Amino acid sequence: MLDKILQWDRDAFVYLNSLGIEQYDTFWSTVTKFPPWIPLFVLIIALFFVKFPKRKAITMILTILIMAAFVATLTDLTKNVVERLRPNNDEELNTLIRILRSPSGFSFFSGHASSSFSITTITVLFLRHHFKWVYLFYLWPILFCMSRVYVGVHFPIDLMVGAFVGTVSAWLFYRLYGLLILPYLKLDHHV
Repeated sequence: MLDKILQWDRDAFVYLNSLGIEQYDTFWSTVTKFPPWIPLFVLIIALFFVKFPKRKAITMILTILIMAAFVATLTDLTKNVVERLRPNNDEELNTLIRILRSPSGFSFFSGHASSSFSITTITVLFLRHHFKWVYLFYLWPILFCMSRVYVGVHFPIDLMVGAFVGTVSAWLFYRLYGLLILPYLKLDHHV
């Protein structure tokens, strides 16, 4: 069963990666990096300070940063335990695919997927009652994940599991914020 899933994963990756068009290489090579998304992060931080009192905004942002560190650590630990080769480093595949980037680390699960989905999901959970359009932020992790197949460095399952881990982590940290931090802020607010 696992062999069939992994074969489907490889076949799906080769097919999706082969859909790449040279004219879009610069776009996808740019989208796959963190720095081009810095304006989005600045917007997210600004929205917290626009909609919440300063202290609450700071605690929300700190919660996101702690969650991001947790997700990055969990991702790195998993990669080092599973040790799945990236497609660009797999000798059976790398002659069949388009490779635009060549990272050396392991593939399972995707840190791009886990980090982008965790940050986006917790941001949406915090801001959804204030901005109906906040769900548009999901364009970032979707493009971010698609770029990883396009540039030849992640299998679809790497991305799906990373997205799942990121989403669940965001929900967990949102709940922890509500249980551990929010009551303290409310108590402090009434004093």
